[in-house]
Amino acid sequence: MNSQGLDEFAGWVEDLMRRRGYDIDSPRGGGKSRIADEAGVHRAAVTRLLQRQSMPDLETMRRIAPLLGVSVRDMLIRSGRVTPEELPLAADLLPPTDWQPTMEDFARWLGVPDERMGVFVKVVSQFLEPDTAAEAEEPRAEPRRTARD
Repeated sequence: MNSQGLDEFAGWVEDLMRRRGYDIDSPRGGGKSRIADEAGVHRAAVTRLLQRQSMPDLETMRRIAPLLGVSVRDMLIRSGRVTPEELPLAADLLPPTDWQPTMEDFARWLGVPDERMGVFVKVVSQFLEPDTAAEAEEPRAEPRRTARD
């Protein structure tokens, strides 16, 4: 990360801290210590970031993000450690709502080899299709009799 990236990230974090009511500007405001204590991180990690000396490690970001009202994903992207494409949102990974997976899709997800795909589909389909002949042969349960009968 270059110094410009660190400066931009630190500025973004400073703004979030101020919006959340942490007094990070006055020497005796206690904001740096307060956020470090609430996040369970060393005060030095907060100070080094705000003085543009170093980028916080992943664990520090993970602990500070909720206090600042942002996701760890947003913090990692803003820090330049990952791109949005490298860390997609779960909704970006979901198929369209009208998509119906096929038996072959399920077989691939389960790791069924291509040469056994046909057998897999045939066997699983037997369990999913209603077996009308078996239903006709099943005896129906007799109604329970009570003492009043």
